[in-house]
Amino acid sequence: MKVILIETVPSLGKAGDVVTVAPGYGRNFLIPKRVALEATPANIRLLERQKEHFLQKAGQEKQRAQELAAQIEALSCALPRPVGENEKLFGSVTTLDLQKVLADKGFSIDRRKILLATPIKSLGSFTIPVKLHPEVTAQIKFEVVPAPSTKEKS
Repeated sequence: MKVILIETVPSLGKAGDVVTVAPGYGRNFLIPKRVALEATPANIRLLERQKEHFLQKAGQEKQRAQELAAQIEALSCALPRPVGENEKLFGSVTTLDLQKVLADKGFSIDRRKILLATPIKSLGSFTIPVKLHPEVTAQIKFEVVPAPSTKEKS
């Protein structure tokens, strides 16, 4: 089955592309979610007329992603975490923790876009990529520091 993508789908292609997919995937997923249209002759003619609109929209999305990337790369965050002996972390730093830090700074980023290969289990400075757009990736810099102790030492 041939479909015209209305939005960019990472595993298939960019908005405006005509791609071939399994019939069930097209009818049961792509078309109901309004991510694609069936590639009928009428829809293909419509696509040709709207192709410039698609390109303009994609350019604007990329521009917004680049501006957001510049703002994120300017950030420097500290993540306080409780530590035990030998500065070993209790638990780890995950994408959910990074998402919360970004949300506190005013950025609404889906945690699946934060490309953390494995959870961080040690103190130190780290740089993690954040995929904002298929062509734009920002690097967030943060430091995992020991949290102030909640117990008073005598």
